[in-house]
Amino acid sequence: MKKSTIIGTLILVCFLIIPGCTSSEEKNINDTKLRHVVLFKFKDSATKEEVKVANDAFLALPDKIAEIKDFEWGLNNSPENHHQGLTHCYILTFESEEDLAVYLPHPDHKAFGEILGPILDKVVVVDYWTK
Repeated sequence: MKKSTIIGTLILVCFLIIPGCTSSEEKNINDTKLRHVVLFKFKDSATKEEVKVANDAFLALPDKIAEIKDFEWGLNNSPENHHQGLTHCYILTFESEEDLAVYLPHPDHKAFGEILGPILDKVVVVDYWTK
């Protein structure tokens, strides 16, 4: 068998039969998720009950908005003291920028904003694609 035929056969086997031969960059494109990170600082005048109502309203959104694929949250407990008063962190996961675009003006998201607005001092939002 000629050397060029052997090389051609090996290349064909690699790309058609062995799934691991695709580039890792190509494989990772399909595995990425869009993360929407939201950090809140509440007004000093906000009561614990008002903060709880707002938090509960945010926690209810995944059941109301199908485009949210995953949701997690927590309270800041960093010992580094760089939080700038931000206390609540939420991470929402979307499969596409189109899904995020549906979420942002969604009536249930807007209704949550109406609850949050009067007690919110600062918000920071970061969106990124996972690597």
